[in-house]
Amino acid sequence: MSVNFKGGNRKQLFLFPPSVDDWLPEDHLARFVVEIVDQLDISSSRNEYGGRGSTAYDPAMMIALLFYGYATGVFSSRKIERSTHDSVAFRYIAGNTHPDHDTIATFRRRFLPHLKEIFVQILRIAHEMSILRLGAVSLDSTKVKASASKHRALSHGHACKLEQQLKEEIVTLLRKAEQTDCADLPDGMSVPEEISRREERLEAIRNAKAEIESRAAERYTEENKAYKEKIAKRKAKQKKTGKKPPGRPPKPPKVGPSSKEQVNLTDDESRIMPISGGGFDQCCNAQAGVDTASQLIVCSHLSQKPNDKQEMEPALAELQGYSSDFGELTGILADNGYFSNANCALAEKAGITAYIAVGQEQHNQTLANRCSDSPSLVKNPDRKATMRHRLHTKVGKVLYAARKSTVEPVFGIIKHVLGFRQFSLRGLEHVTGEWDLVSLAWNLKRMHVLTK
Repeated sequence: MSVNFKGGNRKQLFLFPPSVDDWLPEDHLARFVVEIVDQLDISSSRNEYGGRGSTAYDPAMMIALLFYGYATGVFSSRKIERSTHDSVAFRYIAGNTHPDHDTIATFRRRFLPHLKEIFVQILRIAHEMSILRLGAVSLDSTKVKASASKHRALSHGHACKLEQQLKEEIVTLLRKAEQTDCADLPDGMSVPEEISRREERLEAIRNAKAEIESRAAERYTEENKAYKEKIAKRKAKQKKTGKKPPGRPPKPPKVGPSSKEQVNLTDDESRIMPISGGGFDQCCNAQAGVDTASQLIVCSHLSQKPNDKQEMEPALAELQGYSSDFGELTGILADNGYFSNANCALAEKAGITAYIAVGQEQHNQTLANRCSDSPSLVKNPDRKATMRHRLHTKVGKVLYAARKSTVEPVFGIIKHVLGFRQFSLRGLEHVTGEWDLVSLAWNLKRMHVLTK
């Protein structure tokens, strides 16, 4: 039986539209990004150019290029450069120019400090487009791998051993250098070079030890404060009841670093953190507050701490900075990792109703649990009892049920659809800016969907 197939002629000549503006559909994401960037006040970025040297690329075009790249999963400056040749959308944004990867990478580093200001500008545009009207905000975190290997971490105990070993090797080499007959040296071995190499390593180890000891001192200050508070509570309870409090008294924290405390030699501002699925990796703790109605990220920051107890304060501070411009903040939703008396007090002081889980919440609750009336509030409740009661009210159940379906899909799309699982930059300041860039790219992508 004869079968006809549709073939293709790779040498067929075509006439492209005369304008690059005609190469994309009207509702394409690239057009939307360019339109949003044209509305931004980027004078702070423009003012950094002194007008000397070769002609620079337009900052508006470079910003749009970065925004579109991160919104479509293209994070590498080399891949962005290649895309200005291969991709119609990137070529449209770049206006048929092709910035090289060094130019893109340098601009990204210079541009990062201005991102938080632009982040707020884009939220304001979303509010003017009736996309964002701030209500309940769901707060959560995700671990993002640092641009460093966990195998490049140096523990305090191993650093002390290496330091002693290098000192002994330097003494041995100095003795060999003092000897007139160096016939026993291996061929090609230079004693001054060997000494210089070990002195450089010794200096790096000393700096690593100093960083570990500094972190240990900071940790001791925090733990000692918590220890004194626990002791004071036990004494107050014993004085009130006349009985010794149950349980063992808390142990005082130890001064100085343990032998297992470590620092990473590639990026000393990243930290070893537990990751989902088990195990540990060199990471940063990325925080995001997502509006439950629009799923736009309305606050974001980065932390070096693996847990979330201390991350409520910076999130509330950022939300309070502009919440009145975008609507009334009706509540903040968070899982058990954020619960503490201090965080509840912060929300009360800010006049924000917090819905924070006080324990591990059961998934797929029964119909009876979801429809049951809230239990009565006990007399003289503490903050934990008050929060538990609030979560079991009808309003609390509805609001808290929206938490997981609001913020976790955002993290899922960022990490598994866009593919952003690792930072490209190093250092806390730079990776904080890159997380802001990721959050901005998500917001633009989400705004584009909501305008269709």
